[in-house]
Amino acid sequence: MRAPHAIAAPRPVSLPPVLRNLLRFLALVALLYVFLWAIALFGAAFKLMGKEFSRQLIATTTNPVIGLMIGLLATSLIQSSSSTTSIVVGMVAGGALTVGNAVPIMMGANMGTTVTNTLVAMTSMNRRMEFRRAFAGATMHDFFNLLAIVILFPLELATGYLQKTATWLSTHLVGAAGTEFPNPVKTVVNPAVAATEDFLTGVLHLARTAEAVLLIVIALAGIFFALTFLTRLLKGLVLRRAEGVFTRTVRRSGLGAMLMGVVVTVAVQSSSITTSLLVPLIGAGIVPLQAAFAATLGANVGTTVTALLASLTGTPEAVTIALVHLVFNLTAIVIIYPLPLLRNLPIRAARLLALQTVRRRWVALVYMFGIFFVMPLLFVLVDRILRGL
Repeated sequence: MRAPHAIAAPRPVSLPPVLRNLLRFLALVALLYVFLWAIALFGAAFKLMGKEFSRQLIATTTNPVIGLMIGLLATSLIQSSSSTTSIVVGMVAGGALTVGNAVPIMMGANMGTTVTNTLVAMTSMNRRMEFRRAFAGATMHDFFNLLAIVILFPLELATGYLQKTATWLSTHLVGAAGTEFPNPVKTVVNPAVAATEDFLTGVLHLARTAEAVLLIVIALAGIFFALTFLTRLLKGLVLRRAEGVFTRTVRRSGLGAMLMGVVVTVAVQSSSITTSLLVPLIGAGIVPLQAAFAATLGANVGTTVTALLASLTGTPEAVTIALVHLVFNLTAIVIIYPLPLLRNLPIRAARLLALQTVRRRWVALVYMFGIFFVMPLLFVLVDRILRGL
């Protein structure tokens, strides 16, 4: 008796490349719109909160050191400087933060994003030499950002350099208050924001405070949703195709590596992805530290594009604080990178720390949790206690 023929499993339907690319492009546009809508919604929510809430929030960040620590802690917790800076831009646009009070938060956010690199380096902890190289590659980013803060934070307190420079640039880009240039992003996004507000008040009949709180929740969810899936989509579209070119360019060191860091980070909308890609390459000995350092600095500049994009839905002040992030990173590179003594300082510090972590593995955990979580949290708690006395 002949065995019955086995029923063949249906083959998965494969979309034509043109249609697949079209769908990806439409998804990209949709996610970008959600991101811009969420940022605009954030600003609208803080406007609803009123002047009293704004005064209270600003009062908690009048101390620049605490603002710095808040930016560091917030970004370390969500592991995305793009999210933190976009939220800050929304708060400035809504009048909940002044540009001056937001500047230290931007600096802290720049530092906080590097915790992702350290987590990636931890994956090679059982391979001694690889871990030593990878941990040095991860923490040199920390030391560069720390050196940038050490140089520019006192300069900003003394002269207001970052705020003044960004204000000047903002005036020439979007005009002064009352004479703004037409903003097509606002034109496209504002109807969706108005429709959301009308739904909450007209259909759900929410009170002003409840509406503001719900708008903040929706905006935060929108920001994280859009950035998460934008990063995944762009990573699939760009990073896999560019990985070979990325590695070859970075190994040449210098300005080419820095430019590649900028391009890849802008493309995938995440400096964490760019630097996290570098860490295993450094650990495997494929990319030397000096070359990876240049690419890391490029990633620092590339990550500012998200805040600049977010600022297009807001006020001239929102554009100013977004430009502060850009000016901070560009100035740090101009000061540190051309001078061999300063340029090599973060690399040497990272190598020394990596040597200690190889000898005592617990040092890596103490460093990561101490710098990124415990220290800023203690600063904020002590400030709250002193305010209550």
